[in-house]
Amino acid sequence: MDFNLSDNQLAFQAAAREFAEKELAPHAALWDREKTFPIEVIKKSADMGFCSLYLREDVGGLAGSRLDTALVFEELAAACPSTTAYISIHNMVAWMIDEFGEKGVRQHFVPEMASGKLLGSYCLTEPWSGSDAAGLRAAAQKKGNKWILSGTKAFVSGAGETDVLVVMARTGEKGPKGISSFVVPTQSKGISYGENEKKMGWNSQPTRIVNLDQVEIPLQNLLGKEGEGFKIAMKGLNGGRINIGACSVGAAQAAVRHSQKYMKEREQFGKPLTQFQALRFKIADMVTHVTASRQMVRLAAFKLDQKDSKAPFYCAMAKRLATDLCFEVCDSALQIFGGYGYSQDYPVERLMRDARVHQILEGTNEIMRVIVSRGVLEENLLNFS
Repeated sequence: MDFNLSDNQLAFQAAAREFAEKELAPHAALWDREKTFPIEVIKKSADMGFCSLYLREDVGGLAGSRLDTALVFEELAAACPSTTAYISIHNMVAWMIDEFGEKGVRQHFVPEMASGKLLGSYCLTEPWSGSDAAGLRAAAQKKGNKWILSGTKAFVSGAGETDVLVVMARTGEKGPKGISSFVVPTQSKGISYGENEKKMGWNSQPTRIVNLDQVEIPLQNLLGKEGEGFKIAMKGLNGGRINIGACSVGAAQAAVRHSQKYMKEREQFGKPLTQFQALRFKIADMVTHVTASRQMVRLAAFKLDQKDSKAPFYCAMAKRLATDLCFEVCDSALQIFGGYGYSQDYPVERLMRDARVHQILEGTNEIMRVIVSRGVLEENLLNFS
């Protein structure tokens, strides 16, 4: 078993790191402070292939693996977790259309999304259904050669600034079997938005309610078949969980680097912080947690690339472990910085704020535990080999 990255992967990783250092890191604090959605930088990332990482080549994608994708998001998130997380969501939305869209719909939307000309948002959560995603109330009905969508979606990343929505809506019975997925252009009549949510972190991307009032879309904008929408949404989230785990690893990796530098520069009681055993132990734990999280994320990515039937089980474990441990790492970095860590003059407080929401989105970590425990106790998926 070889854990080393290939030469191509190392080159791709280096390109992502260079882009992050040049295009993200110098501006991340300002974007956070002024709540700026850096659309032009996101479009620049598309020139690098970062908006089409695992799309198919015939629509402009790189056809990369989920492991390749994790490497990129880890490097980008070390500079700006918030912007990187949006790019990861855009990739997920574009992949859902690429994978499940009717040929004409796929050819119409995906190349433009791969190039960054169109940006996407994912619409599953509703004001009254978060973890209980199958309890959604937004509805779609056929009328002639149209689907008519009505309902409200909540906590939609990029909403109000993006061009394409993937919307899950009810077309049949209660529960997951009555849900379908649709591609909805945001210029469609009947779409409106709430105000930008006032958030603890993730300030470089807008988050709004999306209201759908008798929105008409063509019948061919259905993804997959009627009633398959919940399965499609969950398949999107399997990759999304790896992506957000990688974003957490990137944030924590940056927090460790900042802590390492600070400990070498800062003195207390006449000696550098590197000489205090309590802080040496703390940084040892931080590095261990980042390394463990990274390997778990990469294992889950490998399972998804291999189309392993247990991949959702591994994606849930990886998401839970990485987002929990890496938030702790960011919090520990803030503690090492002391009062300076609480100041916006240093990046560790922003890294911590941005990383916190990763324990909630793409399925809360409590839901990840539900998935894992069900796999162990009911589906007999436990296998330590």
